[in-house]
Parts: sequence; C-alpha cells; structure tokens
Amino acid sequence: MVPTRVDILGIPVDCITMDQAVAWAGSRMQFSEPKTVIAVNPEKIMKAQSDPQLQKFLRSAGLLIPDGIGVVLATRLLGLGYSERVPGAELMPRLCALASEKGYSVFLFGASPEVNKRAAAKLRNDFPALIIAGTQHGYVQPAEMPAVLDRINRAAPDFLFIALGSPKQELWMSTYLPQLRVKVCQGVGGTFDVLAGRVRRAPRFFRCIHLEWFYRLLSQPSRLLRQTALPRFAFHILRKRVLG
Repeated sequence: MVPTRVDILGIPVDCITMDQAVAWAGSRMQFSEPKTVIAVNPEKIMKAQSDPQLQKFLRSAGLLIPDGIGVVLATRLLGLGYSERVPGAELMPRLCALASEKGYSVFLFGASPEVNKRAAAKLRNDFPALIIAGTQHGYVQPAEMPAVLDRINRAAPDFLFIALGSPKQELWMSTYLPQLRVKVCQGVGGTFDVLAGRVRRAPRFFRCIHLEWFYRLLSQPSRLLRQTALPRFAFHILRKRVLG
C-alpha cells in the first residue's frame, strides 16, 4: 500500500494508521532496497526548518509516521487528509510481533550497553519466537563504524531498529543507509530505554487525552527547551490556516 503523503511546513508526512504502517513494513520484505521509517513530530518539523541535511533526508524517507498529536491535528486543521497518531514507540513492538509471526529477523542498534542488553531481553520475553540477529550499543566511535556496519550486514536483519536519539539517528541513516543490507530501518529514539524499564512511558490516561508530551515534560524537566518547538509549530500552523 502507498500512503497519502502531505506537506506540513515543507516537511512530508504520511497520512496513515498503525495497521497500515505495519502492513507497509511487511510489504517491504519482498524488496532488497532498504527503506526508512521515520517518526515525525512538531519538534522534528521545526528542527528541519533550519537543518537542510535533516530536511533533505526526511524528504527521501520511505515512511514518515505522524508520531506527535500536533502533526495529526495539523493535517486535519489544514484539510490535508485523515491520519491517526502512530507513535514510534508503539510501532516497534508491532513490527517485532510481525517479525515473530512471519520469521523475520531484527537487529537492535543504539542506547547504552546495559539498556541495549535489557531491551533485547524484554523483546525475547515478549516475543519468544522473535529472531534477534544481533545487538550493538550506540557508544561507538567514528573509527569503529565500519566494523559496526559489517556486523549488521553479516547479520542481514530484516528490521534494523536504531536508537541514537534525534536528529543523530536520522543523520546516521542518511549517511549509512546505502551501505546496509536490511529491508526496513526504523529510528526509534528512546524506545530502548522504555523497553529496558529505564524510562516510563506516560500512563494510558495521558496518552488517551493526547498529553503524553506534557507528562514527559513533567517527568523530564530537561526537555523544557526542546518543547519550545510546540508553540512555534502551533503558531505557524494557525498562520497557514488563516493566511493560506
């Protein structure tokens, strides 16, 4: 399936549901060319306004999931189409479930050595049939990257999950994707930390009322500076809605 791709402040976003995102990833298993799955939220859209390299990479991504509720509301407010929120932290387990069912393999790259190890253990516990082709923490020096790429390619996973944080993981994919022998490469941010139990996701109540970002701000005050992107994003969307 080919999702409808729309433009929000110059950045593409796919109008898609969670089930459609999983189906899209599954459809890529028949192809050898690697494709990326990137989570798009207001913060990333605003960051891309002043980062040409990030903007170029986002425009070339295979699937751009509407991770933030602000992005979903923007598509509706601007009359661009219907979409539901597809959090990257929820898509990754869904893809692992698909891999477990179909016999696809996964590789975990990123986070600290301990978090990476615990995230892999959590996935093995949740999906006993899941084939984890390999793991690699993200504390890697540039000189070590060729060996990391070789390790990933020798494992030849169907899904490569990268947890280096944004925009570092996007820039990593932009640089190394052509060298990878994988089918789908998803940037998952802090999802390994959640799987490892190091960071707690917002309670279901906050997620249901679309205030997960507020809960994260309360539990991680250091995110305050990053969250200034939200009012700036809202201002630009409202201005575009009024002025066209």
